[in-house]
Amino acid sequence: MTKARTRWPRQRDAEASTASGGTVAADRVNAMDLETCLSACAAHSTKLVASLDRRRIALAEALRTLLATHAATVPATSGTSPLPLLRRPAKTASGSSLLLGDALMDPLLAVGDKALDCGYEDETKLALMVADTVLTQRKRSRAGWRLRARVLEAMGAESAAAAAYERHLELTEEDGFGVAAKVAGLREGARLQAELVRRLAAGCPEAREFADRSVTDSWAQGLELHARGARDEARPLLIGTLLGQIAADAPVREIQQTLTHYLGLLREEAGAAGGGSATTAGHTGSAPTAGHADAARPEALADLTALTTLYAEQRRVRMRGPVDDPTFGGVRWLTLGEFRDRIAGKSICLIANSKRVGSSSLGAEIDDYDLVVRFNSYRIDPAATGRRTDIHATIHKHGFNWDQHVDTRLVFGGISGDWKYSLRNRLVPGAQTYLGDESLRWPVRDIGRLSREAWPSIPTSGFNMLWLLDFLDVSPRLDLIGFDFYESGAYRLPAAMRLPITSVHEYTSEKAWVMERAQSVTDTRICLR
Repeated sequence: MTKARTRWPRQRDAEASTASGGTVAADRVNAMDLETCLSACAAHSTKLVASLDRRRIALAEALRTLLATHAATVPATSGTSPLPLLRRPAKTASGSSLLLGDALMDPLLAVGDKALDCGYEDETKLALMVADTVLTQRKRSRAGWRLRARVLEAMGAESAAAAAYERHLELTEEDGFGVAAKVAGLREGARLQAELVRRLAAGCPEAREFADRSVTDSWAQGLELHARGARDEARPLLIGTLLGQIAADAPVREIQQTLTHYLGLLREEAGAAGGGSATTAGHTGSAPTAGHADAARPEALADLTALTTLYAEQRRVRMRGPVDDPTFGGVRWLTLGEFRDRIAGKSICLIANSKRVGSSSLGAEIDDYDLVVRFNSYRIDPAATGRRTDIHATIHKHGFNWDQHVDTRLVFGGISGDWKYSLRNRLVPGAQTYLGDESLRWPVRDIGRLSREAWPSIPTSGFNMLWLLDFLDVSPRLDLIGFDFYESGAYRLPAAMRLPITSVHEYTSEKAWVMERAQSVTDTRICLR
């Protein structure tokens, strides 16, 4: 038998514990004062000095920004020393704690995001502390609840994570981050996992006798018996380990590891693909039962197939949420050439998400164009913005307006794997007739071959779309409406208004590119043809 790496389930108390030592509860935030959080951030910053991990480097930069912002906003008072950030401050009297002002809010949330991205236990603790700090002072913070939910999900506390995601949804009007699908996936994944374990336990009633034992001891003893060929003796111990983990509310990732290993053993016994090795010829173990398939028993193989299908489906829905129509409503994929053919000879206007558009009365003029292009979290006010959206151009990282029906949706993204993942998770079946394929994924870089040396900043969705239309050069009229490059401020869906105008884009360079090609310019319209 081929030896696989053994993962030992850990013994758990009946009540799940968080990375910070408290009990997981989505509706009961662990009270955390800002001074303590800032102190922890400063201490963690010193641990990241000279780190070569790119994720920790990004976290270190976020921590520096937070601490610098804090230092700049703390009022200087005579005779009072600054907050000693490198040690835990003494308890302060009620009402004397620092308040989480707007200036610190975004930098603090950025630290939480970057800490969670690291994927290490220490950083996960820090991310949870950040989320609890935000929610201690701002109980209705959508970003705070979403961060806390993501941390709990990463820790494997799915029930608490789903409840925290639902608190986020209660506080927002538009689900731009696909949270509803995430909650549905977590709930359905838990249901399918419970059904899978129920089937395993039903085929082995004696497994319940081992559910109260140490899961580590049961698993080790079960593997030892299985390796000796005593499968019927091993089965109650191995399934009992699963029941013990569930009773102790172990993190989902630990339960998944145990399920993966156990089903691998079943497939190995059956000689099925992916089982690690075929069944050894002349094996003298006990006769197989419903829980242990054998290549000679078609009905046992059918049981194994059903179990494997359940396992795969519960993993799948946790990743992407339930999808009623895996073909996305019969969407037709567009290549670069096919997109060119669809826009050839048509007048096109691109509508900026700017206050200049929102305060205008250009709606009727906009709707007179053959094709109307809008971006990301666009907002519709018929008198100001027009009613129609023919092409929705959006970055893959957010899900704003993905549920709005359009003829064509172009989703932009720099990394192919992330782009594909977003399509699987965010695309709404039936909400688009045509969808740009990978040839349209990142026009400025992939079609234009503009390297980071030639164009250092990350191109915006607007610039990717505009560059593509200019490159194809098949439209007799190509107008930009309201493009002031956010000089007048943003005009977006309410849920997106809190998103910062990100610094990763270089609007000055994009504006210069546009003005070099402009044929005429007014306060509201830039004509490129």
